[in-house]
Amino acid sequence: MEKLFFCFFLFSVPIIIKASRDPFIGAPISNASSTQKLEVEKILKNLNKLAVKSIQSPDGDIIDCVDVLKQPAFDHPKLKDHKIQMRPSSYPEGIIFEQSDESSESIPQLWQQNGTCPEGTVPIRRTREEDILRASSLQRFGKKNPKNIPMAPQVVGNAGHEYAIAYTKGDRYYGAQAHMNAWKPNVQQRDEFSISQLWVINIDDSNNLNTIEAGWTDKLNGDWWMQYGDKVMGYWPSSIFTHLSGSASLIEWGGEITNSESNGQHTRTQMGSGHFPSEGFGKASYFNNIKIVNGNNQIVPPRYIDPYIDNSNCYSLQTGSSHNWGTFIYYGGPGRNPSCP
Repeated sequence: MEKLFFCFFLFSVPIIIKASRDPFIGAPISNASSTQKLEVEKILKNLNKLAVKSIQSPDGDIIDCVDVLKQPAFDHPKLKDHKIQMRPSSYPEGIIFEQSDESSESIPQLWQQNGTCPEGTVPIRRTREEDILRASSLQRFGKKNPKNIPMAPQVVGNAGHEYAIAYTKGDRYYGAQAHMNAWKPNVQQRDEFSISQLWVINIDDSNNLNTIEAGWTDKLNGDWWMQYGDKVMGYWPSSIFTHLSGSASLIEWGGEITNSESNGQHTRTQMGSGHFPSEGFGKASYFNNIKIVNGNNQIVPPRYIDPYIDNSNCYSLQTGSSHNWGTFIYYGGPGRNPSCP
């Protein structure tokens, strides 16, 4: 039986992370049935918590400042009596994180041009009707499909998803990190997306897959924390996992796109910068200083990384290492081109 997964993340500091679009488009709300409209309204009511303050972002989003103890993650039944952690109990050797909000710079985001959230709240992008109706069904909104998670080199039947990734496996991993450059890839159609990320996965049980897209684990309690620069953003509590509360068995870095094959042709949706790895620095996307957290709680380069590429004529990847960059990859591509019809 197919299994679907929610990922609940507890924010502890004020930053909004806007998720990539789900690769489906639903019917406009005006064309939905009355039953569907009621269901959409119910989902919106559950997700959009009462805001202490709301901020209109220049890009059209509305940011709700929600009491940190009333954020949506606490709707999870396993977090009913959970006590929020503002800092990890332990962390990998050598990791640096800010000790005081006053001594560190904030992470700028577009919405902050029009205001800031009060202390004791977390900023959450307000979910809209079109976000929900973009899913293939109301029941699947916000859920992961394990068939669309790269499990190199065993990837088969990715249902329109294509990858150019580097991976390491064969050991137990307690976190991963990298430096990456960010681009604005062209996305051909609204029902497609292009993302660059790292995956932290446990594949011990293929029928009960656990995955997050960033983080390192607090070895004292199994919570998975996400950090950006020297700022700890928040965490996934260990109680929501079935297999990832202790460690991961597969780490991946790279890019993913969806290909709807409109008119029987490959999409022109770009991965990364839209340039192939062979074009190098200044044009191609990269991850450098790729590292994992080992069993001794040390941040070290992986023993090896191997490439996995679905269609090298459309998107590709190259691995390498150097003194300044450590372990690195270049990846990406333009999508449809003469060699990728």
